[in-house]
Amino acid sequence: MAIAKRIFFFVTVNILVLTTITITLNLVSYFFGIRINPNSAMGLIMFCAVFGMGGAFISLLASKFMAKKFMGVKIVDPQSNDHNLRALVETIHGLARKAQLPKMPEVGIYNSPEVNAFATGPSKSNSLVAVSSGLLQRMNREQVEGVLAHEITHVANGDMVTMTLIQGVINTFVMIFARLIAGIIAGQLDDRARPAIEFVLIIVLQIALSILGYLVVAKFSRWREYKADAGGARLAGRENMISALQALAGTQQLVDNRNQNFSSFKISSGRRGGLAFLMSTHPPLEDRIKRLQTATKL
Repeated sequence: MAIAKRIFFFVTVNILVLTTITITLNLVSYFFGIRINPNSAMGLIMFCAVFGMGGAFISLLASKFMAKKFMGVKIVDPQSNDHNLRALVETIHGLARKAQLPKMPEVGIYNSPEVNAFATGPSKSNSLVAVSSGLLQRMNREQVEGVLAHEITHVANGDMVTMTLIQGVINTFVMIFARLIAGIIAGQLDDRARPAIEFVLIIVLQIALSILGYLVVAKFSRWREYKADAGGARLAGRENMISALQALAGTQQLVDNRNQNFSSFKISSGRRGGLAFLMSTHPPLEDRIKRLQTATKL
């Protein structure tokens, strides 16, 4: 199965950021003789916390740029002559006002047949809500409103920052354990070969431990999705939110029947059981629908 976009953007980018930081620090040490090598437990923790959290926040700050660059998101002019695009902006801004966002999010659209939408950005005052052309073509107005309310709730709940903080904590532990394990292994080697081998081990261990750490991030993400569904139901109405999820489930079934890959960045379905579920940032659609149908309070 192809790697989901969510895994690509959040795991790969964090691995690349951590790897870049590690390589940069070693190059600085080699060329300028400035060696950052904490020699105490507290020093190691502080060092890894600064750069681990820094790596996560670099990813957050770059999130809007990445969406525009790698997913081809085009920002919609609120004064567009296209009635449908103008209505899309008005719907998102109306939901944003309901959610009491301090600043209206940018609205974007990108050309893709997949049924997809996502919210990103470093803060409630600097966010982007984007939808695929496929979503607008396959869902009716009420269903689209349900999806958009879900995404606006992510912004209102500060989910981007929350998930970044969690990722930062994971990055910190990844850097600590990668260095501890690499140091133990390299300590058994010849002094001349030790620095180079330790450096390679740190990179390899950071990649492996980052993937394991992603399982924790995905667990928190699934919980946040339930919260966003409830918030979306409050903003757009329970029936609109349920209808949107049911339409998405129908699209999933259609694609599955054609033996094609189904993946969405923010409104994707989760899978029950196995590694696919553990790596999924979203709970199974049937569980999300059932929760909304049976909830006595949203």
